[in-house]
Amino acid sequence: MALVPYEEGGGWAARQLHSPSATFHFASRTIRLQQDWRRLGVAAVVWDAAVVLCAYLEMEGIDLRDRSVIELGAGTGLLGIVVTLLGKGFFVVSFKAIYNCSARVTITDRAAALEFLESNVQANLPPELRPRAVVKELTWGKDLDNFPPGAFDFVLGADIVYLEETFAELLQTLEHLCSEQTVILLSCRIRYERDLKFLKMLRDRFSVYEVHYDSSKDVHIYKAQRGSRKDDF
Repeated sequence: MALVPYEEGGGWAARQLHSPSATFHFASRTIRLQQDWRRLGVAAVVWDAAVVLCAYLEMEGIDLRDRSVIELGAGTGLLGIVVTLLGKGFFVVSFKAIYNCSARVTITDRAAALEFLESNVQANLPPELRPRAVVKELTWGKDLDNFPPGAFDFVLGADIVYLEETFAELLQTLEHLCSEQTVILLSCRIRYERDLKFLKMLRDRFSVYEVHYDSSKDVHIYKAQRGSRKDDF
């Protein structure tokens, strides 16, 4: 799941996390997400890293149309929803068929979060885009046979680097999902020394570059690709 360390306490941030809902505006739409801290804990609230990555994708105008995208540890589904909206394409009419050029988005998390995740996704996508976003179970390192290797143009994750015991499985999952052309975008706050350890592990297998830093939220976005590539989007 999209779990991150959290300490109980007061203040505005804690109130936001415990709120039953959260509202955002991306891709010219208002997105209203249900949150459920009491039932699902940190997997069911929106974290800054997801918001920053959504803003980055929109601000940079990254073309997601006709691309295959997968999100890891989706939690509330904000990022996957925004990617589906930003990837809205058009229909191409050929001699024999009509082809939909919208993004194909796979939004994943562990089994316990899927019903909650699915409800947020369905509530915030227009009917014509709902078939383009599939919610699917993925436990890192364990369900990989359910996903074609190297089949994705983008692999996205927001605040998924947090538990050292999951690092090897996360890296294994990234390697399975990525081809030479795949772009990985990871948005995270560096909280502990172990977070830097994962970045080192990632650099052993991929070329990694920091492409954005939001100083107001202390969130970094890293882009990774196989080999020594440093392609533009």
